[in-house]
Amino acid sequence: MGKRIIQQARGKGSFTYRVRRKAFNKKVGYPSGSGEAELLKLIHSAAHSAPIAKFKLEKEIFFNVAFEGAFEGQRIAIGEGNSDTGNIILLKDISPSTKIFNIERNPGDGGKMIRSAGSKAVLHKKLEHNKIEILMPNKKIVKLNGNCRASIGIIAGDGRKKKPMLKAGRMFHKMKSRGKLWPRTSAVCMNAIDHPFGSGRGKRIKSKTAKRNSPPGRKVGHLSPRRTGKKK
Repeated sequence: MGKRIIQQARGKGSFTYRVRRKAFNKKVGYPSGSGEAELLKLIHSAAHSAPIAKFKLEKEIFFNVAFEGAFEGQRIAIGEGNSDTGNIILLKDISPSTKIFNIERNPGDGGKMIRSAGSKAVLHKKLEHNKIEILMPNKKIVKLNGNCRASIGIIAGDGRKKKPMLKAGRMFHKMKSRGKLWPRTSAVCMNAIDHPFGSGRGKRIKSKTAKRNSPPGRKVGHLSPRRTGKKK
């Protein structure tokens, strides 16, 4: 009796390839109101690279990515205020060259960009028609609506990648908490039954461009590529 190859098994969603629910039970976002919020607790989340901060705004509880220098009992301004670290204000109210994180793509979406440990963006320039230019960590500039919100400061956990894992067990548990496939084996090192690129028998080069209607397990390699081959 045959068995499903890895891609098919992951797509099926069995317990072997399913992320732990409790890893994602904290949803990062912004509150609906404005005012002064209190930082209640700093939480370790297995699903996030940075610590999570639990805030209380009047009767509303919300979670945001923790910033450098955050401590329990700290109070931050939401909706209005100066550019102090941790405050959540509109992009149009932030002065240029300010470091920001957890930026909204559209007003009210709760923040979608710059949420990993140690990362930050810089408010580059204010344009006409309520447009703001943001300098991303990869040096690209993104234009956003001035009514989008962002948090002031740098996300905590910088230097996370510098610390070595030292042993395979730590990496195993880290990937398991996020539902990631690890260790990753090269496709050409597999048997033919385990991957379309598997087996070196014949040494005939196979096309790595997958068809659009290929089933799970066959749709591997180049997925709808714009171009293939080495640029000349």
